[in-house]
Amino acid sequence: MYQSSAVISQEIKAQALELGFSKVGIAKVDEVDSVDLRLQEWLKNGYHADMAWMENPKRQNIRQVMPEVRSLICVALNYYTPHQRPTEPEYGKISRYAWGRDYHKVMHKKLKALSSWLEAKIEGIQVRYYADTGPIQDKIWAQRAGIGWIAKNANVITREYGSWVFLGEILTNMDLVPDQPHTPHCGTCTRCIDMCPTNAITSPGTIDANRCIAYHTIENRHQELPPEMRSQLQGWVAGCDICQDVCPWNQRFAQPTTVAEFQPYPSNLAPKLVELATISDPEWDKRFTASALRRIKPAMLRRNARANLDALPATT
Repeated sequence: MYQSSAVISQEIKAQALELGFSKVGIAKVDEVDSVDLRLQEWLKNGYHADMAWMENPKRQNIRQVMPEVRSLICVALNYYTPHQRPTEPEYGKISRYAWGRDYHKVMHKKLKALSSWLEAKIEGIQVRYYADTGPIQDKIWAQRAGIGWIAKNANVITREYGSWVFLGEILTNMDLVPDQPHTPHCGTCTRCIDMCPTNAITSPGTIDANRCIAYHTIENRHQELPPEMRSQLQGWVAGCDICQDVCPWNQRFAQPTTVAEFQPYPSNLAPKLVELATISDPEWDKRFTASALRRIKPAMLRRNARANLDALPATT
């Protein structure tokens, strides 16, 4: 029988680390959650583009997701590998998060194990877990739980791993001891803002998806990309890591992941644009088995590759 919420909280953290999570923290759900005015303003400005799911009102009140929730157990999992992409223009670029096995599968397996441990250990506990799969503002909760801070590029940066982490959370009806929210440590640095080729970071922490390469290569379902984007892709066919690659925290503190599933599939490190531009549906299905890249359907991948090829200088 547990003696205190402090003991429970410490045991939960120890178990999360035992299961392989890189970081774990706890956030308390206030009795009255304030409306997220920043999210409302972001939506009002249309910065979510075609991502209609961002308008889900549950994102603005965690109790609409789970009425009994009193605490969130927030976790982070390091996915960085030190491999580098070729610099030659004939190669397409894939965001580092999608080089290996689908992170949803890896995160869900660990979150399910932690949830099952909680249910077996604590009578009457209720849990619900997510890893980028529900109407949860995971970055805000991660900051509140002390995992890291929301940076000027809108990613969560941790002191130990930079922003190369996946986020997840377990909602529970238990009163746990919360951690101190993380303080921001970007200082006066504006590298991510300055280096974004499409000026998608409209202000510190605010991304306009209409200008974002990652949005257009992953979420844009239209047959063709906007003309102003096609010439700015810089080789990216799946996501974009520019604002992370230039971040001093990532350059100084990135550590190789210990998760074998995140090691890159060889074909994801240096795909040729001409091959991706003509990839067949069966080839796509075989090549991206158990990959987060399955969100980018074959026609979208061909579209992205063609746009990059069209932007290359003509050869004589």
